[in-house]
Amino acid sequence: MPEELQIVDRLVQQIASGKYAAHHKLPSENVIADQYKVPRIVARKAYERLEEMGYIYKKQGKGSYVKDRHKQVELVLSGDVSFSRKMMEKGYDFQSKTVFCKEIKYNQKIFDFLETGQGDRVFKIGRLRFVDGQPIAIHISYVAKSVFYDIDTAGPAIASMFEYYHSRGYNEFCSKPSSLSVSFPTKSQRKLLDCSYLIPLLVLESGCVDKRSCTVLEYTRILYRSDCFSSYIIPTPSACKR
Repeated sequence: MPEELQIVDRLVQQIASGKYAAHHKLPSENVIADQYKVPRIVARKAYERLEEMGYIYKKQGKGSYVKDRHKQVELVLSGDVSFSRKMMEKGYDFQSKTVFCKEIKYNQKIFDFLETGQGDRVFKIGRLRFVDGQPIAIHISYVAKSVFYDIDTAGPAIASMFEYYHSRGYNEFCSKPSSLSVSFPTKSQRKLLDCSYLIPLLVLESGCVDKRSCTVLEYTRILYRSDCFSSYIIPTPSACKR
């Protein structure tokens, strides 16, 4: 294992054990270099890696400090209440910004999920989620034009998909079976989420269905910055009767 990774591993253990509390100033690079008997450049690389992983932050000219991970957002992974509503009900300073709305090429998995044919047109609407001004998630909704005739023109202005569905007469929702996975961000995702390649993303794939008609409203793919959330709660989804 490279020397800087040994230092990273040890410091992560010390932070997790409580030796270094939130906002505690860490030893200087010189002290770390002396302690582990390595060149200062190795200590610097270790601190850079810890910052990329979301464990520490730096103050210009003052040193490195432990990031407060207890202020992270509690994440409830359910599909019957909008993400915006969950965040606002918990009192977070929440904002949402639409970053793209465009038609996709035929994708069998997505089209099958939406229960639509190859001749249909499907659009993906991407919204960037912010808490306290920090980007924490990319929410991508795939919607069929056969269900929402104006999605191509209305999409760029949609801040909340649930509000859009309400405006189109769909008022009660349930979730399709969800799947969770972990991936590392691509270059474009890192740019949107303002994170490094070392921050894992929690990927939730699910869908929203109208309870009354059982119409599939959307296929959803949400990318959450794992360092921004303290816990993941997955309620049992309500089922739609067909």
